[in-house]
Amino acid sequence: MKYITLFILITINISVFSQVFIIDKPMEKIVNGVLAIENVPDGNYLVKVVVGSKNEKGHTVIRGESRRLFFDPIITRKGRFKEVSFIINKRNTFISDSEHVRIKEREKNKLNWDNNLSLEFAGINPCVEKISVSPAENVTTIYLCGNSTVVDQDNEPWASWGQIITKFFDTNISFANYAESGESANTFIAAKRFKKILTVIKPGDYIFIEFGHNDQKQTGEGKGPYLHYYKSLAEMIIESRALGAIPVLLTPTQRRNFNKSGQIVNTHGEYPQAMKQLATDLNVPLIDLHEKTKILFEKMGVENSKNAFVHYPANSFPNQIKPLQDNTHFNPFGATQVAKCVINGIIEIDLPVKKFIHKCKTWSPYKPDEFKKFVWYNSPYFETEKPDGN
Repeated sequence: MKYITLFILITINISVFSQVFIIDKPMEKIVNGVLAIENVPDGNYLVKVVVGSKNEKGHTVIRGESRRLFFDPIITRKGRFKEVSFIINKRNTFISDSEHVRIKEREKNKLNWDNNLSLEFAGINPCVEKISVSPAENVTTIYLCGNSTVVDQDNEPWASWGQIITKFFDTNISFANYAESGESANTFIAAKRFKKILTVIKPGDYIFIEFGHNDQKQTGEGKGPYLHYYKSLAEMIIESRALGAIPVLLTPTQRRNFNKSGQIVNTHGEYPQAMKQLATDLNVPLIDLHEKTKILFEKMGVENSKNAFVHYPANSFPNQIKPLQDNTHFNPFGATQVAKCVINGIIEIDLPVKKFIHKCKTWSPYKPDEFKKFVWYNSPYFETEKPDGN
């Protein structure tokens, strides 16, 4: 993977965002550039981008906010242009004059939680001719609740399925990723992340809930898979349903933990089963991500599965003097494979939103993609610090 360090930040202030906003000045020389549109109200936005150049070939990757992927390389020939569209969700921490989401210190610089709508352009030769942004009020939003395996990871080489799944849906769907590293179901509620969702969710929207990695680390009175975990998940299900939303449970992703026979060993105890029991008790759709990622990693194998996680020798990235070895958190390849597991689950349990999937409908965890064929164009930021909850 090629690491590009050039970075351009373009900031435009919009005081009232009620009409279509258009940038029609060619931006042919953006290299890993970010367009930050200031003072944008919370909500979903339709973004149309004309990529290409009169003078050269283009190779443009489009991401938004905290590295949410919308388009892999769009290749344009010299003198040719192509218009692409996607839906992006923007939010900040505001709930009311007296309440805000209690974000962590490390989140304060995340693009997900500010007042800007940020668009990132990467690739070998990003060429952007025109951008238009307009409110999109009549799309279905899928809210993501979870931990570091779901969150939009800002920095290379970390990635999670919640920031990759965006590229697999058309403009009828928006993903609002409220997940954060280190969160469990009860701390997610305590930090008012769930309450923020309840202030904006509408009938017909979905709420995907994946917890377990950090919940299992809590000990003491009232803690356990059929106690605090079950209760917190049930609370989210009941309250979201009361507003006409559709909750979907996802069992936690497996860690890369093999036995001598090359089989994944469960490290989550009874937490996946407790979630399955809750799904039965409250008649909630469930995607068994625990089982799907078990199949996925076993099919990859003990050694090749390292390609899906943050395993890199020293000096793979600038100023990285020590090897990175993490068997919980994914790199972009692994996050892509897990996102496809989620899509496989959506189709398998026949969720209505499956009709808006426009890629990888036939993919299966029994047949992972080949790592050698995977290409990723890095964002400009990198960190060695592991996400919370490792």
